[in-house]
Amino acid sequence: DDDDDDKKCNPSYLPSDPKQRALVYQWLFFEQYSHEPTIAVRRAQCIFPSRQPRCSPERMQDLLDGGNKALQIMQGQLTKTPFLTGGDFTIADLCLYAYTHVAHEGGFDFEQFPAIVEWMKRIEEMPGYVAMDDLLDRKSIM
Repeated sequence: DDDDDDKKCNPSYLPSDPKQRALVYQWLFFEQYSHEPTIAVRRAQCIFPSRQPRCSPERMQDLLDGGNKALQIMQGQLTKTPFLTGGDFTIADLCLYAYTHVAHEGGFDFEQFPAIVEWMKRIEEMPGYVAMDDLLDRKSIM
């Protein structure tokens, strides 16, 4: 039952207020349909040598343009609020942090997104934060 699953989630990560919850879902959909298909795909093309021949320069530019557009949307929100849905960290921040914090590996330049840089710092300073690199041996997957 979905209601039982929602009760198990930390309420600050998935708000019970319908409007706040809708904002979380809006960002989750954004991650799946605007952010991940550009930022994650371009990053994979850049860091996995076996994938590089399969992507034309035009496709790489399209991915860069689309990813920058997604980052600009995040930048716009994060200039207004400390986290994506407002003042509190939610699963929306968690989901978007995952590929955003490694977007530079795909050639994305964070100099044009200072609010995103500050947002990532806020997340990394949260109690219990564990860097993904601490959990993953990158050499084993390259």
